Amino acid sequence: MTATVTTARTGRAEDGQGPDGGRTRRRLPRVPDRIRRGGLPYLLLLPAVVLELLVHLIPMVIGIVMSFRQLTQFYISNWGEAPWTGLENFRVAVDFDAPIGQALLHSFFVTCVFTVCSVALCWLFGVSAAILLQENFRGRGVLRAVFLVPYALPVYAAVITWAFMFQRDNGLINHVLYDQLGLSGPPAFWLIGDNSFYALIVVAVWKSWPFAFLIVMAGLQNIPRELYEAASIDGAGIWQQIRRITLPSLRPVNQVLVLVLFLWTFNDFNTPYVLFGKSAPEAADLISIHIYQSSFVTWNFGSGSAMSVLLLLFLLLVTAVYLLLTTRGRKGSDV
Repeated sequence: MTATVTTARTGRAEDGQGPDGGRTRRRLPRVPDRIRRGGLPYLLLLPAVVLELLVHLIPMVIGIVMSFRQLTQFYISNWGEAPWTGLENFRVAVDFDAPIGQALLHSFFVTCVFTVCSVALCWLFGVSAAILLQENFRGRGVLRAVFLVPYALPVYAAVITWAFMFQRDNGLINHVLYDQLGLSGPPAFWLIGDNSFYALIVVAVWKSWPFAFLIVMAGLQNIPRELYEAASIDGAGIWQQIRRITLPSLRPVNQVLVLVLFLWTFNDFNTPYVLFGKSAPEAADLISIHIYQSSFVTWNFGSGSAMSVLLLLFLLLVTAVYLLLTTRGRKGSDV
């Protein structure tokens, strides 16, 4: 078979010999046509890339630059004229013998405890609910919809509702605990003092655990039912099936879920801000609120930016170590 192939640049037809011995002519696509077809996916991604630059990357770069300047309220009108201080803002932030460093360290410790408790409870409630709702029974669809309500509600509306419920004199929490259940002692203050930490955990877990429930429920769909049937025939009980089949099969899902919950919870700003306002109690002084106060309350944007950069570096370090450990553990289990 002989054929004469034309160049795509000229767009000439291609001559060839057909199965019946006749000549066939086929036109090759032009270069602009190839570019249009090959560049269409990138063109569709362009709006998302532009928004990502405007919303995340550019503000992050500006915040890093601000952390090296003495940007206070005197330079707000023209922050480019703020004096360059180098690493001075970072030195002040990590000076734990000074009041600023001690306050940041206390906020960091509170955030770590809050994150560990919230992530653990969210994972526990999500996994438990997903496992219980795997079996077919009447009303399962209704329960699934009800469990997802906290995740579907707007954050501000949900947290404001909880703020009213935690009011001391006319809130629903104290009404149930002291008026209906008859617990001894005066009604507690839930939004100030040490109790504010427990109120914050309750609200954070309530609005976040449906996400864990949704992810785990989706992961359970990939586990073959034959494994449970075979385990049941071999005499394995429900707890043995969960331990030997469910949890090992959900390990990749749980690894991603825990990391996402950790990042979301550690950076949570909406919940404490709406629940307590601009000034959170000392027991619930999360690092996100602490950075906000350092930046927009004391008008020291340089110090607040330095704290934000330190928080970013900490989260990147924790994420890298976590991914390294989980990836190594997954490879070891595969072997």
